[in-house]
Amino acid sequence: MTRSSHPKKEIEAALKHAEEEGWRVEVGGSHAWGKIYCPYNDDECRCGEFCIASVWSTPRNPGSHARALRRVVDKCSTHQRRGDTESED
Repeated sequence: MTRSSHPKKEIEAALKHAEEEGWRVEVGGSHAWGKIYCPYNDDECRCGEFCIASVWSTPRNPGSHARALRRVVDKCSTHQRRGDTESED
């Protein structure tokens, strides 16, 4: 089942980036457009603090919100650690 697209193109691009990195995107929620969930949900992954991120439907600055979402995905410590071990093999 495909998810609905985000109305802001910058944020939709960031969501596609998250999905390519294995993150799960769920649409809906009480105050947000949706949430993204880390594929690892690891206890060592920055204490789980960044394993879930809210996706706002109408952020004040869509480009800034999209960059923040990409940063959460790209700075996942478990993903970086696993990438380092794969490159050493």
